[in-house]
Amino acid sequence: MVSYDFDKIVDRRNTDCLKHDFAVQRGRPQDVLPFWVADMDFPIAEEITDALVKRCQHGIFGYSEATDPYFDALQKWYNKHFHWQVQRPWLIKTPGVVFALAMAVKAFTEPGEGVLVQQPVYYPFTEVIRDNGREVVNSPLVLINGHYEMDFADLEQKLADTKVKLMFLCSPHNPVGRVWSEAELRKVGDLCLEYNVITVSDEIHSDFVWDDNVHTPFATLGKEYEQNCIVCTAPSKTFNLAGLQVSNIFIPNQKLRHALRKQIDAAGYSQLNTLGLVACQAAYTYGEEWLTQVKAYIRSNIAFVEQYLVEQLPQIKMLPIEGTYLVWLDCSALGMTAAEREQWLWHEAKLWLDGGGIFGVEGEPYERINVACPRATLLKGLEQLKAAVEGLKKE
Repeated sequence: MVSYDFDKIVDRRNTDCLKHDFAVQRGRPQDVLPFWVADMDFPIAEEITDALVKRCQHGIFGYSEATDPYFDALQKWYNKHFHWQVQRPWLIKTPGVVFALAMAVKAFTEPGEGVLVQQPVYYPFTEVIRDNGREVVNSPLVLINGHYEMDFADLEQKLADTKVKLMFLCSPHNPVGRVWSEAELRKVGDLCLEYNVITVSDEIHSDFVWDDNVHTPFATLGKEYEQNCIVCTAPSKTFNLAGLQVSNIFIPNQKLRHALRKQIDAAGYSQLNTLGLVACQAAYTYGEEWLTQVKAYIRSNIAFVEQYLVEQLPQIKMLPIEGTYLVWLDCSALGMTAAEREQWLWHEAKLWLDGGGIFGVEGEPYERINVACPRATLLKGLEQLKAAVEGLKKE
């Protein structure tokens, strides 16, 4: 068994890396330490690298398509980890989950109709809705005793609006870190069925669930829910493969599947990136041990952040995290507006986080920090944050 060293710092600068090489182009100072975009600063599993190298040595990168071993790897993974028996006809492959969301907006709504989201939520949800001329209908999550919950009364009221045709469900939820219970998901499913709203469940973070929490694929709730949903999955978060652009979208309902496929065809997209297919198959076939080790490391990073804040930075509160490697920090005690805090983080703390306001107005008091990085990097970031907070006291 290979023992992976996640403490090793790999210099990602000057590799055309979005996280590390584009600060100035995106309006940040050159020297900020980045903890924003959701990829990991860890090399991928050796088995995936070996599969990619072998494919590269072949030297030809023409049009490619997945064969039986690709689907078999997916089927075994979801059966073993989630007790979900996915079927091959359900599968549509796309270059990313966000692309699939955009295609769903076009397939199942008309201009001016509504798509429901639950903010604060992953900001491309609202982007693909607005950019396609549809209306964002928000049923905000509510924070009760430090725990985010769905407001089912508000959710029903919003779903009952005849202009709402589609609901984007983030499960596990990014950025607040909730792993929805089966009972919560069933309530969502019942409401969507009652009001004839299709559920699109983004489950890209499903392999990162902590402690006693359990991720339930939406399609496993029962036949009626299965036939009214689109489940979006990908190896990108799980195995750090985002740049290879491959996602697996499962649609058990043939009519819904045909409608989504029609929009993808209209967009002019067909075969996936050859190396994305290779990496995805290798990841789900051989990547489990790497994932086990990286999850243990990230879970310890989460605990480290929590302890550091309690002991060194009590002004900033970490909300409980049930899933994902994205920690949600309550910065309201700093007494700044979101815009002021952003400038302060860039220029005083020298940090690049994701300001909570991009996830919706409800997120403005918060910052999202990606902890999938070596501990030394994480410590450096926290120490820079502490120094900046201490600087506020002197002003």
